[in-house]
Amino acid sequence: MLVIEGTYRVTGARPDGDSVRFYPADPAQWDLVPGPHRVRRNRTGGAQLRLDGIDSLETHYIPAHGRELHQPPPFADAAADALTAALGFTSVLRDAHGTVTASEPAQAPGFVLTRGADLHGRCVALAGTGPAPAPSGQQHFVDAALLQRTANLSQLAAGLAYPTYYTKLFVELRAAMTTAVQEARTAAEGLWPVDLTTTGAKIDGLASLTETAVVLPKLFRRLADYLVLGAGDPSLAGFKAFLDQRPDRLLVVSRGQFTPLSTIVEVTDQTVRLTEPPENLVFDES
Repeated sequence: MLVIEGTYRVTGARPDGDSVRFYPADPAQWDLVPGPHRVRRNRTGGAQLRLDGIDSLETHYIPAHGRELHQPPPFADAAADALTAALGFTSVLRDAHGTVTASEPAQAPGFVLTRGADLHGRCVALAGTGPAPAPSGQQHFVDAALLQRTANLSQLAAGLAYPTYYTKLFVELRAAMTTAVQEARTAAEGLWPVDLTTTGAKIDGLASLTETAVVLPKLFRRLADYLVLGAGDPSLAGFKAFLDQRPDRLLVVSRGQFTPLSTIVEVTDQTVRLTEPPENLVFDES
């Protein structure tokens, strides 16, 4: 993976549990990030990271034609706080909208490991702290031992993020992440004692989705889009048909089978669940 050294900064932004701004010491190194999508950076060289392999509860998701929504705040906010702490920020002050107004330190040194950017121009990365494992701007082999130094793994180990794998993630790293997830679930860490992803969440409208139902964020986003499109109709009768209109495809690892997302979603009246645990899924990058 490509190594880029720089600093994390949070003031003026709304970092959540799986994304944060990163400023390379040499902004030109963003141009070295491989893949078809360019990293979108601001005028001072900073860019938004999407932490690879994880997905934390949403703190400010905006569906098409809808208002800003969030998942149950205790866990969404805890994930955001844990990420800034893991990256080296000892104090973070936020306003009523979640925007960071001040932090200590103002910026925290670190490095990222990346193989590309997503469709939105976010650098998909492992976020590390401490000395970089190789000179900035060079490629370095990333193994499970190096993964231990990243916020990606610490979020999973604390039970504050779901595993959400995509096809570009190395199999060895995915296995290490899955071990951390299973250990956190067994130890009842973080959100796992109240997770409803596979046991079933009763959704009777946006209020239950945003305030009480702790589910995989990808499932939350699809449910939010569907309910907003329904303009107040809480029925989930058309949810699977709605999913079939989207390009979501995934690999069910245990079966070695690619399939649409709708095939692992079960809807019974107003209860929805995934029939496979999140760590058994690998989503198509496209």
